[in-house]
Amino acid sequence: MPTAVAVTSADMALPPQDERTLPAVVLQDLHHRPLDQALAEIQAVLDQYGYLVVVSSKAAPEGVEQRLRTIRSLLESDRIALFRPDLPPLGLAVLARQLRQLASCDLSPGVLASAGRLLTHYIHAGALLGSVARLDRVPVGLKSHAKSWVPGSQFAVLAHPEPQLVKMGPGAALAGPEFATRMVVAKGQLQSDWVTGTLARQWSVQGLREAPLPAESAHWWGTNKLVEFAAYLPDLPVLYQLVTSVRQSVCHWCGIDVIGDRCVFCSATPPPLHDPPRQLPAGRGS
Repeated sequence: MPTAVAVTSADMALPPQDERTLPAVVLQDLHHRPLDQALAEIQAVLDQYGYLVVVSSKAAPEGVEQRLRTIRSLLESDRIALFRPDLPPLGLAVLARQLRQLASCDLSPGVLASAGRLLTHYIHAGALLGSVARLDRVPVGLKSHAKSWVPGSQFAVLAHPEPQLVKMGPGAALAGPEFATRMVVAKGQLQSDWVTGTLARQWSVQGLREAPLPAESAHWWGTNKLVEFAAYLPDLPVLYQLVTSVRQSVCHWCGIDVIGDRCVFCSATPPPLHDPPRQLPAGRGS
């Protein structure tokens, strides 16, 4: 039985990467719907799949996370994992799709959910922005803030894995991945071909797709004048090898297999290691 992977809005459910990519469970407008209706929906998902991994953006309305935590508490369930990494919305949608790919493999629910933290390191997510005046997710210097007020200014920004900010001009470039990737691009209210042309060539991407701009992107980036992009590992065998090459352990609290130092379902961390009892020096204590 595959583990269900959910997103909190339909625009975060990217089209399948391949024929093995499972559909996303879309928990649309979860915080606006009656609680009993949302409870019933998630209970039905658990009944069908057994375990649920919910991938949501930190730019989502505050009520979304509160509703998810309320539902998990009311259901008294350790079978719901809530994952909110520091990724821009389009990069997060890519990550959710990678988990949907892996859900078709023989990975246990705990390993699949833990894989999200691992795979974030291989996603390069950023945007071309018409202003950085309201950008608070990436360090912005005073000069860049000042230049934001100059009409026509544009900035290339990488938010993950390492923040970068470059004012657009001749020779502008962002340091990219050192491995083969594909790229997905979502266009907002900024007219530019720099991402699909120059940046895609600089990063030697092996394929490019366009997607609708997630509704949460303008809030995350502080402007709707943007072109968002994310470069990622597309191939399921590579993703599977990455995940299965990491040492697995068993959560001491709920007994589920995990990778990393924190169970994503029950949030337990490994118990502290106790020092062995100290032996008294010879001749003492007798």
